[in-house]
Amino acid sequence: MADLLSHIVASSAAERLATGFVFTEGPLWHPDGYLLFVDIRRSQILKLVPGGQPEIIREQSGESNGMTFDAQGRVVICEMVNRRVTRMEADGSYTVLADRWNNQRLNRPNDVVGKSDGSLYFTNPGRERLEPAVVDMAFNSVHRIRPDGTVDCIIPHFDYPNGLAFSPDERLLYVANTRPGQYIQVYDVHADGTISNGRHFADMPSPDATNGVPDGMKVDVEGRVYCTGPGGCWVFDPAGTLIGIIRLPEYPANCAWGGPDNQTMFFTANTSIYSLRMQTPGTRIPRA
Repeated sequence: MADLLSHIVASSAAERLATGFVFTEGPLWHPDGYLLFVDIRRSQILKLVPGGQPEIIREQSGESNGMTFDAQGRVVICEMVNRRVTRMEADGSYTVLADRWNNQRLNRPNDVVGKSDGSLYFTNPGRERLEPAVVDMAFNSVHRIRPDGTVDCIIPHFDYPNGLAFSPDERLLYVANTRPGQYIQVYDVHADGTISNGRHFADMPSPDATNGVPDGMKVDVEGRVYCTGPGGCWVFDPAGTLIGIIRLPEYPANCAWGGPDNQTMFFTANTSIYSLRMQTPGTRIPRA
């Protein structure tokens, strides 16, 4: 496996860019040359220019988690405690994109990814973590926000959906399941944005889940799937065969492509932020 990973990872070791956090997540590289990420436990969103010091740009963020850009380049955020998906506006305000489906309040939106048609797809786990009196939805799920603002449920009754990512041609949608089972599912994506034919892609087992679970996910331009999980970041070929596990000083919860050439992978790993240069660029977030 090490020989195979050597064709994927260019850095000899991960570089720690910042530390001193509680639980980092939601990395998002901004084309202006900085990384956005969250500290979930402190409910903060932070900005980090490589080589500089992290700057808090939002406090009391509702335990924000996954982030992406919409087609116009605006930051989209999953707010778990606030149970909604929002968009950060240029004036610093936040617009709610989704907080309900079918007149039912969402559970705990976790991660979000954009598609080139302008739609956004997000995972909605955490029903079992809510007080029964405030639960509206009868299941965990994956949703789509259409460009016109309509919220659809595209995958109902998913165990615990977490990270998600599209294949380079957007014909496949990968969804990580945190528990139980610890696996990745893959679905066919149709021209109208609907999905079908959900099937098993890969297992990511761990004896006790104390060193990570299937979580954040990204794809490179050759279709390899990178999913943070037990012991590191697992790398699979497009057929679902494990190539190897990228080991870091701390186990990572999420990852993001970035840098000027989109060939650096940034990892949010517990108390720290790390980066690794890769041999292959990642898929870019769609922009109008």
